Amino acid sequence: MSNQVAFVFPGQGSQYVEMGKDFYDNFELARNYFDKANEILDIDLKELCFEGPEDELTETQNTQPAIFTVSMIAYNLMKEKGVEPSMAAGHSLGEYAALCAAGVFDFETGLKLVRKRGELMASAVSEGSKGTMAAIIALDRKKIEKICEEVNGVCELANINSPMQIVISGEVDAVHEAMEKADEAGAKKVVELNVSSAFHSQLMEPAKNKLKDYINNINFNNPEIPVIANSTADFVETDKEIVSALEKQLTNPVRWVESMELMGDNDVELAFEVGPGRVLKTLMRRIDRSIKTYNIQDKASLEKALKKI
Repeated sequence: MSNQVAFVFPGQGSQYVEMGKDFYDNFELARNYFDKANEILDIDLKELCFEGPEDELTETQNTQPAIFTVSMIAYNLMKEKGVEPSMAAGHSLGEYAALCAAGVFDFETGLKLVRKRGELMASAVSEGSKGTMAAIIALDRKKIEKICEEVNGVCELANINSPMQIVISGEVDAVHEAMEKADEAGAKKVVELNVSSAFHSQLMEPAKNKLKDYINNINFNNPEIPVIANSTADFVETDKEIVSALEKQLTNPVRWVESMELMGDNDVELAFEVGPGRVLKTLMRRIDRSIKTYNIQDKASLEKALKKI
């Protein structure tokens, strides 16, 4: 095994109907986790993941616990096979799965936490912060920052996903104006995202303040392995640093490129995307091809990943 093996955990947008079903059909561990999740939550998470409907699964307050659960099943199946990470990171929501994998809190605490986070982010919309997000492909970051400064209203960088893909977030009119300017400035592609609000922007301030109150009632452990935080693109090593990072995360950009570069600087040669989809695997190819990345979302991909150890 490579000295440094990283686990990366996907965020919102990786969900799909039937995610986790193959795990459920093949592994008792997965069945136990879904049963436990159904007991903890006020929704039938198993039915939602396996049958949808898609629009209900995509609702922020449902998506977050669903992805978290499937990610933790994939992580624990790897752990059961004797594979554990040297370090971890997660994309937005995925940061909570990374922290759970690092022993900062247990599955039940994490599940309740991401359910609450999803509810608060969804309710921020009804508190007047109606917004949107857009992906800008193949335009220089500095040009995008300048565009965001020039438009009328709130428009900010939300996700620095790869050197070629940056997501902006903010008020609907401001984001639409920025999309036009980005197109005129020579972006290869500009796509509005199917989201309910402006995540990772100042419009999430109401959710951030309420999440802070909720988090302050939870006892976090220090991480057992290094975890890279989205908001700082640096390792968090204490419970205080984690609390600060999770609060900042809602209103600050996801610095994914820098986070993955930090992994490379720390001799990571092998990474596993642990959870639904293969978004992070694709991004890694555009950030650092020397880090071989494999996704784990069903029995077949799990078995393939285990052969790479």
